[in-house]
Amino acid sequence: MMKSHNEHWLLPEGIDELLPPQAEQVEQLRRRLLDLYHGWGYQLVMPPLVEYVESLLTGTGADLDLKTFKLTDQLSGRMMGLRADMTPQVARIDAHKLCCDTPSRLCYIGNVLWTRPDGFGGSRSPLQVGAELFGHDGVASDVEVLTLMLDTLKAAGLPRIHFDLGHVGIYRGLVEQAGISSEDELVLFDALQRKALPEIEMLIAELELDSDMADMLLALPSLCGDMSTLDDAKSRLAKASQEVKAALENLEQIATSIASRVSGASVHIDIAELRAYHYQTGIVFAAFAPGSGTEIARGGRYNDIGHAFGRARPATGFSTDLRILSELGSVQQVQQPTRILAPWGDDAELLALVNSLRQEGRIVIQELPGQDVDTVAMECDEVIRKTDSGWRVEKGN
Repeated sequence: MMKSHNEHWLLPEGIDELLPPQAEQVEQLRRRLLDLYHGWGYQLVMPPLVEYVESLLTGTGADLDLKTFKLTDQLSGRMMGLRADMTPQVARIDAHKLCCDTPSRLCYIGNVLWTRPDGFGGSRSPLQVGAELFGHDGVASDVEVLTLMLDTLKAAGLPRIHFDLGHVGIYRGLVEQAGISSEDELVLFDALQRKALPEIEMLIAELELDSDMADMLLALPSLCGDMSTLDDAKSRLAKASQEVKAALENLEQIATSIASRVSGASVHIDIAELRAYHYQTGIVFAAFAPGSGTEIARGGRYNDIGHAFGRARPATGFSTDLRILSELGSVQQVQQPTRILAPWGDDAELLALVNSLRQEGRIVIQELPGQDVDTVAMECDEVIRKTDSGWRVEKGN
């Protein structure tokens, strides 16, 4: 069915744009966050909008593949993708462009494009902002990144943040200990994500595991709550492998450190939290704001991505959507200077005054020839007029 001419201006579903003053609000937040990251030592990178899919989807799993728009490069004939996540791009930059042996801290901001909407707001074109720390595998780097994420949300005017903490190594270690096949692992993973207890019980029964192993897997959905959940998990997973116990210890160390560093932090432990399970290798976390309904920021450790780029580097990071932060936040916006309306002309004194005012940070809008407007129509508070003593700034009408 052909669209009428009057509908040509409509945007595709899930594709949005920002108009004044929302665009100005988002821009102010962008600058605030980049200054925050700069203060932490994170350097800005600007990856390209498109890349060959072999690089763009390296180590990310099928979920990101399905989100990615693909097109054929007319120069090489190779398949390219429009980025749906900037994290793999930043990992490529660290592995092949920077090539440093010391820890590197990188931050980024830019539009990504999804084939389908996902998360809060239903947008397919988030303005992704985030930070990644490469070259250190330990509690300290995970704590730093998680703290920076919470500072990001605070800077956006979201002080009341609830966040979930999990560790994919716990489930991964139990699956390996139980000898569960890759196919059955995926089915059980899906049921755990939905916390579908009857399905989980049925699946574990069908696997015919020994009672201890079955009890530990059945315990996962209920191991969620405050910090005391960690003690419960230690007890109920007492017969787990050393890999599982090490993951649980790692989770406890991070949770304890965050609780002591961030005042008022609402830490929720979820042992069955498996966001980006095929992508992450350790701690996983997600932040929620009152009334948001879904996560507004996410992150975790993803050490394996470096192998695919030929240079293994441990990595941890987070990302969020700048537009969502601006929409949900309550930061006092920077007061804009008054707008001044100036007449058009080539008078040297007039042009000198206009240039001087703009250099001071004032907003000066010059009338165009044939324009019949006043200060109110131009949203100006002041006007430049010619007086006996020269050009002067005066109150508008």
